[in-house]
Amino acid sequence: MYLNTPSRSTIRLTRRGRIALIAAGAVVAGTAVAVPLLITGEEEPALPSSLVIPPGWRAGQVYAAVDKALALPPGSTRKSLGKANLKLPNEADGNPEGYFFPATYSLERDGTRVTPETLLADMVAKADQKFSRAPIAAGAQRNAMNVYQAVTIASIIQAEATTKADMAKVARVVFNRLERGMPLQLDSTVNYALKRSSGPTSQADTRIDSPYNSYQRMGLPPTPIANPGEEAMRAAVNPATGDWLYFVTVKPGDTRFTADYAEHQRNVAESNARRSKAAPSPSS
Repeated sequence: MYLNTPSRSTIRLTRRGRIALIAAGAVVAGTAVAVPLLITGEEEPALPSSLVIPPGWRAGQVYAAVDKALALPPGSTRKSLGKANLKLPNEADGNPEGYFFPATYSLERDGTRVTPETLLADMVAKADQKFSRAPIAAGAQRNAMNVYQAVTIASIIQAEATTKADMAKVARVVFNRLERGMPLQLDSTVNYALKRSSGPTSQADTRIDSPYNSYQRMGLPPTPIANPGEEAMRAAVNPATGDWLYFVTVKPGDTRFTADYAEHQRNVAESNARRSKAAPSPSS
């Protein structure tokens, strides 16, 4: 499998920012941060005992959640990175994106509150435990890539797939386009470059100067674009069998994959028509 290829195609993969529903990770990101504070009847509420990191959160969301859970001033956790001594792979070059493993983490240890550094180190250690052993490491090798590349693909799958059932198909589209020397052309990578979770992707957006602009740059983005969960990781090393090059979510639960560009255009038109019909009128 070739992850960086010299040629490119002008055919676009998908207009997810314009025609697809918000990815599940973005929805979760707005609803689950930490175990709710419990009101005890005293003047001060009890502190949460654990923190939930959902699949698909970006590093920035993790930092903000840790700040809130530990009752720290905003920005404290991000500033603590230099002291955290995170055991990241060499390919990450110090960037922890993709390695804050989604799970539930205790905020107490031996009767005392954990520090941001300890909590972040726990997340990275859990990611290393999950990613560096079989079946993920073996699956990455089987597909002619290293684990960091598998995590990067899994982060794209996490952002693009609207259901768990579609994850392996999204993985196959990514593999097929890479192997054919086509740019990925994914709105999720552009949204990451623009520091937004979702939203319509304009023609101007696809021309931004960023290594995460998969409309303009070949191969994978330089880092993961989110922290993928186990299902996305499994899909990244076990892509479905198919010749698909395009996909679009037409309606909830109906994401259509195809190798035929004309069919893809028809699917996009149907999706756009549904969205236009569902959108409220300016006067409403």
